[in-house]
Amino acid sequence: MSSKILMSIIAISSILLIVSIILQQKGSGLSGVFGGSDVSYMSKRGVEKFLVVFTIVAVVILSASTLLSLLVQ
Repeated sequence: MSSKILMSIIAISSILLIVSIILQQKGSGLSGVFGGSDVSYMSKRGVEKFLVVFTIVAVVILSASTLLSLLVQ
């Protein structure tokens, strides 16, 4: 892989990771945007569960592409 492609993957995945973490913050997450209550449940459902899984995938992609870029150089 070219280093330009790896740098693009790192930049895009880091931006997506930042956005997904900001959306998960308590009080200012998606539940607050759509008028959700302050009651917190133990299990995540719907969009919140998707954001958790999306964050994990973004971390894995960011970590793998960063390590790969170190090995390529």
